[in-house]
Amino acid sequence: MLCLELAAQRLRITLLDPQRRMVWLDEYAQPSLLTDQSLQTYLPALFKEHPLLSYDAFQHVRVSVLSPAFTLIPSALYRKEYASSYLSLMRGHQPPPNELAHGYEHKEGFVSVFGIDRDVTEFMGEQYPMQSFTYVHQHTTLIQATRAIDRQLASPENLFLYFEDDYVTVLFRHKHQLRYCNRFGYKNAQDLTYYVLYVLDELGVDPEAVDAFVYGEITPFAESYVALSRFVPTLRIGQSPPGLNPSPELEELPDHRYLGLQGLCLLG
Repeated sequence: MLCLELAAQRLRITLLDPQRRMVWLDEYAQPSLLTDQSLQTYLPALFKEHPLLSYDAFQHVRVSVLSPAFTLIPSALYRKEYASSYLSLMRGHQPPPNELAHGYEHKEGFVSVFGIDRDVTEFMGEQYPMQSFTYVHQHTTLIQATRAIDRQLASPENLFLYFEDDYVTVLFRHKHQLRYCNRFGYKNAQDLTYYVLYVLDELGVDPEAVDAFVYGEITPFAESYVALSRFVPTLRIGQSPPGLNPSPELEELPDHRYLGLQGLCLLG
């Protein structure tokens, strides 16, 4: 199974074998991959030349995107025909003409609704015309990954922070239930600390008591990590979610680095 993580300036690739092993991992960073530079001018050449992406007999293809339009709707209230309306209410205006509204139902009682550029789905369909697809938002992959991690933790309150570029995605789980999920842009460590402490205060959570785990593009020596750990003393680097078996070639990669891609592999 081919798993792709598409962000504004990044493409991550992994291959999941029948034993649920990640047996391939590539990462490409390119300026404005999905914004200023169109898919037609960048991705076709990469897919044609890449030894894995040029293969066209995958059993299934999973694609996660990082679009700004994203919301969670309780499953009991969700209606597929209203998916675009949910996004319009969230943003306060109508969606762009080239945006498609997708929904993915989680096992936790809600549906993630997100926008995806029509160019992305058309390109992928042309590249793999015989394969079935699953499209999700990156938040869905992080929700999936943290759910697997949280179920093995004894602490009732767990905070997960996923860092990528100048953004942090904040997820909070209470007694194994997702209570919060949002993404913030920040300019410095002070901004980051403020946003995290504000979220915890709104949730009524003691920052000195909550168990906190960090993932993504961060190290214990980063300024943002050091600043946040002064207020959240339990802060530590997180471990990989259970349920995946990395191949020997990938075992030396940092456990916390690719949480989104790991969550994509864990989707049912």
